[in-house]
Amino acid sequence: MPEIDSRSVVHPDAKIAEDVVIGPFCIVGPDVTLGNGCILKSHVNIDGFTEIGDHCTFWPFCSVGTQTQDLKFRGGRPGVKIGAGTTLREYVTVNAATFDGDFTIVGDRCHIMAYCHVAHDCILGDEVIMANAATLAGHVIVEDQAIIGGLSGVHQFVTVGKLSITGGCSKVVQDIPPFMTADGNPLQIRGINKIGLERHGVPKDQIRALLDGYRLLYRKKLGAKEMVAVSQETLPRTPEIEHLEQFVKNSQRGITR
Repeated sequence: MPEIDSRSVVHPDAKIAEDVVIGPFCIVGPDVTLGNGCILKSHVNIDGFTEIGDHCTFWPFCSVGTQTQDLKFRGGRPGVKIGAGTTLREYVTVNAATFDGDFTIVGDRCHIMAYCHVAHDCILGDEVIMANAATLAGHVIVEDQAIIGGLSGVHQFVTVGKLSITGGCSKVVQDIPPFMTADGNPLQIRGINKIGLERHGVPKDQIRALLDGYRLLYRKKLGAKEMVAVSQETLPRTPEIEHLEQFVKNSQRGITR
């Protein structure tokens, strides 16, 4: 049986795994699914059509699955999906998607710190870190293992690339390529995320190849198509280089310079 504090309100139709722990003053709606080992500390609100993976932890006053703030909402069953092992700290908000059948998605093992906001239709990959009070507008994509600094704001439809790191207090209005370090006001790419790459076990030769890719984009200041053409001719075919090329090629808002 789940351990549910008597001071919480859990709808009888909610799907609650046997070993879930729900502390005091929580509210869980009828269309919520909580996976194995989830912990709701206290004062947690989970509503809407929300699916929570195994072993997630929700700290006080976070709110998940509530209706989108997008004025285009017309009803239906949009929802939220959160992967396994993710932590949401105090006062985090994750809104449902806007249109019927769509989902706001947060991946596995993400760490979303206090006061962060994940808006409608965002898609976060695995192991994403958002520091305190970082906010994502609607339809933002954050790829795996990216880090967004505290008090940062990310514009609608921006994509933040894999294993990139964004400094605190950043205003992000264009895509941040994968494996890069972005900082400053206005935001600029400062180099590759060498420390992050090393921590995730990327071999030194592949890091050197990424440094060469960075130089094509930011030292030689090549445009997207030209950079991809030169990169394909001159750089080794590593997974990181191929991902960087695809990212630059497919960017819709243009990349941060």
